[in-house]
Amino acid sequence: MKLYHHPFKAMGSPCELQIYAKSKIKAERTINEVIEEINRLENLYSRYKPKSFLSRINQVAAIGGHISVDYETQGLLNYAAICYTQSDGLFDITSGILRRAWNFKSEIIPSSSEIQVLLDKIGWKKLRWEPPVLIFPLAGMEIDFGGIVKEYTADKVAALAQQAGIKGGLVNLGGDIKIIGPRIDGNPWCIGIRHPEQKGIAIRKVLLHQGAVASSGDYERYLLFNGIRYGHILNPKTGWPVQHLIAVTVISDLCVVAGSTSTIAMLKEKEGKQWLENSGLSYFWVDTQGNTGGTLNNLLPIQNNNISAVAVVS
Repeated sequence: MKLYHHPFKAMGSPCELQIYAKSKIKAERTINEVIEEINRLENLYSRYKPKSFLSRINQVAAIGGHISVDYETQGLLNYAAICYTQSDGLFDITSGILRRAWNFKSEIIPSSSEIQVLLDKIGWKKLRWEPPVLIFPLAGMEIDFGGIVKEYTADKVAALAQQAGIKGGLVNLGGDIKIIGPRIDGNPWCIGIRHPEQKGIAIRKVLLHQGAVASSGDYERYLLFNGIRYGHILNPKTGWPVQHLIAVTVISDLCVVAGSTSTIAMLKEKEGKQWLENSGLSYFWVDTQGNTGGTLNNLLPIQNNNISAVAVVS
C-alpha cells in the first residue's frame, strides 16, 4: 500500500488529495473520480461561472420570481436555513451582495449609504423557501453558497473515495480538511492550524483518525484605512466587518458543520467564544488582541515539520 499525493486547484484555492492505494492505477482512478465530482459541484454552485445553476438562480433573483431546484440544492438551502436560525440571522446566504460595496484589494471603505442600499436587499426571510421552489418576492436579491459549498464538497468527495475502496487518506480543499481514513499504519493524520500572523507556521496541531477541520478568519482578506483594519467577514445586519475574533478553527465529523460553526463564531463577535463552548465541538480561537483559547489550547505551538496538511481560512 502506497501513499499517493495529488495537488490541484479548484474553487479558487490550492487543494490536495492524499490517499493510500494498492496500485497507481487504483489511485489514479480514484483521483479522477474525485476531481470530476469537485468540478461538477463547482460548475453547479460557483458564482464566478455564468452558466452555473447558482447563476441561473441569481438571474431569477435579480428580476424577482421563482425557480424550482433539484434535490441536492434543496439540501444546501435547508442547511442554510438551519444556519440562519441557529446564528440568529447572522449566517445569511443572501449577504454575499455586500461584496459590491467592499473591495478588499483597495484602500477605500464604502459609505454608509452604499451599504444601506445593499442591506435593503439582504435577508433570508425576505425570500420564500417552499421546497422545491425558491421564491424571490423582492427583485435585486442574490444568494451565495460560498460559506457552505467547499466544505460540503470535501465531505462529498471523501465519501466518494471511501466508496471506491480507499481506507486511508485525506481531502484538503483550500484548508478545509476531511479525513477519509487513518494512515496505513493506523496512526492519525497530523493537521496543523496556521498561525494567523506568521505564514508558514502552525500555531497548533491536532491528530485525527477521522472527522474534519475547518477554519474561518479575516486575516487573509482585509483592507487598511486610516490605520484601521477591516476584515472580509461582514455582518449581514450592519454591512460592516466583524470584530473581536480574527481566526476560529473547529473540528467536527462533517466539514460543512465545522465550517459553518467557525463562521458563526466569527459573526457573533464577543459572543463567539460562548457559541463555540455551547457547540460541544472541539475548537480553537485567536482574538484581535492575540489571545488564544478553546479546547485545543493545551497543544503546544509547533513548526510545520511532520504536518500532513494545514487548516487555513479561505
